[in-house]
Amino acid sequence: MGGPMAANLVRAGYRVVGYDLVPESLAAAEAAGVEVAPSAPAAAAEAGLVITMLPAGRHVLALYDEQGLLAAARPGTLFLDCSTIDVADARAAHQAAAAAGHRALDAPVSGGVMGAEAGTLTFMAGGGEAEFAEAEPVLAAMGRKAVHCGAAGAGQAAKICNNMILGVSMIAVGEAFVLGESLGLSHQALFDVASTASGQCWALTVNCPVPGPVPTSPANRDYRPGFAAPLMAKDLGLAANAIREGGVDAALGLAAARMYAAFAEGPGAEQDFSAIIRTFRGPSSPSPSPSPSPEIGPLS
Repeated sequence: MGGPMAANLVRAGYRVVGYDLVPESLAAAEAAGVEVAPSAPAAAAEAGLVITMLPAGRHVLALYDEQGLLAAARPGTLFLDCSTIDVADARAAHQAAAAAGHRALDAPVSGGVMGAEAGTLTFMAGGGEAEFAEAEPVLAAMGRKAVHCGAAGAGQAAKICNNMILGVSMIAVGEAFVLGESLGLSHQALFDVASTASGQCWALTVNCPVPGPVPTSPANRDYRPGFAAPLMAKDLGLAANAIREGGVDAALGLAAARMYAAFAEGPGAEQDFSAIIRTFRGPSSPSPSPSPSPEIGPLS
């Protein structure tokens, strides 16, 4: 996601200096107008704002301290971390930045690769109000909405709660389509009803887990990831940790975390998170799209 986000900053008129461990990502960024640096500290050395986006909290903390990102930056630099990480790690990153004479925001995103490319991401920010105000123009160049959720770590808290809703709702939507198939209901008929009734949700109307009703959903590309199942498993794992640590009674969140963990370790390793619908049909079952059944009576 960082590549298209950086490209949108370039299009908005910002000078962007970037670094990535993957050569192909660097080449794509350079083609989009990003100035490529030889290392992450070199990219941060003259920046007024440093944006990071990494897989896990340990990577963020290691980059900040052990790999010298904080030490390379000018005093008072604003560090904006868009990774999705544990709340405790986000707070530790804030503390590390402050100890080095800098400022920080945790600002994870929602919207997936398609949202990053379209510039329609939602940012959930945690940190000071002044830091959020300074970062808002940059966030606006990459997304459609930015919400200041509270103090350090609040952005991560909002992200894991949001993605718990998404994970649970995708499972529910997938189960409903499989149930509809068993009852002779077409995918389109169920979509036409649920998308305008009380079953309406993002998992249905934007990322529909069956091909046809939403042509842009990953289901129409053999579930090539927009938001990969392992990323959903990671986010739900963070939510599950928070549930246990807080003693919260959240049975559906914990169940979704278990289901996605198993899916991501198996057939879903390289698929979109909506492909979890395939597990409800069984490993060898096709993905039917039955014709509407005349025997189904009118809704009441």
